[in-house]
Amino acid sequence: MSPSPRIRLLMTADAVGGVWSYAVDLVRGLAPHGVETTLAVLGPAPTSSQRAAAAAVPGLRLLETALPLEWLADSPAEIAASGQALAALAREVGADLVHLNTPAPAAGAAFTAPLVIACHSCVATWWGAVRHGPLPDDFRWRAELTGQALATARLLIAPTAAFAAATARTYGLRQPPLVIHNGRQAMARPAAAQSVPADVVFTAGRLWDEGKDIATLDRAAARLSIPVLAAGDTRGPNGAQVKLKHLRLLGRLSDAALARILDTRPIFVSPARYEPFGLAVLEAAQAGCALVLSDITGFRELWDGAAEFVRPGDDAALAATVQHIATDRERRIALGVAARERAERFTVEIQTAAMLDAYRRLLAGQCDWMQKDVAA
Repeated sequence: MSPSPRIRLLMTADAVGGVWSYAVDLVRGLAPHGVETTLAVLGPAPTSSQRAAAAAVPGLRLLETALPLEWLADSPAEIAASGQALAALAREVGADLVHLNTPAPAAGAAFTAPLVIACHSCVATWWGAVRHGPLPDDFRWRAELTGQALATARLLIAPTAAFAAATARTYGLRQPPLVIHNGRQAMARPAAAQSVPADVVFTAGRLWDEGKDIATLDRAAARLSIPVLAAGDTRGPNGAQVKLKHLRLLGRLSDAALARILDTRPIFVSPARYEPFGLAVLEAAQAGCALVLSDITGFRELWDGAAEFVRPGDDAALAATVQHIATDRERRIALGVAARERAERFTVEIQTAAMLDAYRRLLAGQCDWMQKDVAA
């Protein structure tokens, strides 16, 4: 059998949130299949541990561009310049495909290679989930650029059907993006079901992001008899900040430190109002943690039957649910087993196979990708 043809890929990523983990895991999975990736980092520079993770991926070329992220840019002109720079970079590296993990730079940019856009989040869908009402001016122009960018792509990808539908509805797409579930390299060792999990609650992510609604967990923590630990930044690069009174704040953790906590199987809570996928939830599930999640459509799609759900913003119900799980060991262990089994649907290997199939279809000129959900 002849080897698969090489694919030269230009992919963008940022070092602020889950897109970094998504990109590095995906690139690592694609590498053995002849995909040579240049990973262009937008926004703030990666941390030393992030650089080390990228350096461990065979054949990955990491470029720190200093180009702005669309939600940190001050004007449409900055985003337009970013798109032009990325189009030039794609030509320079001879990219066969361009995979953008942030859409707006594609608005008005002349990419000569086929363009793939992964829809991880956007200001318009965030606003609809968190604030409601008309978009403010600084959100409106970003959303307009995102809409223009989505119209230029040959392939749109979303991590859940719920977010694909929200994206199609928000931007008036004739077809929703193709659903390819995110995967994650397991961080912690799945603990034996009979071992005693840690008597703590844990959450992780961008604590400053209002969409994560960590304020509800903070209020719930005041009602709980067990400590609630939170990993992540409380201040974002956009100046957003959250003040938390009852959580035990751990700051931003390395993957190794995060894995050590998950290895103890705390009760993992995500009270998010807006979460297109939730890699932190997947990481906790892979470790066998019992999950308590906000009852939003994306979480239901992924974790129904493998987690407890609580109405968003209801700190009393959240505290009562967590307290019940903490005192019912049998239920807690059963939830952890169910979460770990469900997580087996969302591996890097499954994600890589689906993405590689989509790439190859696109390069072969097949145009039926919108008609087929290639996620397993």
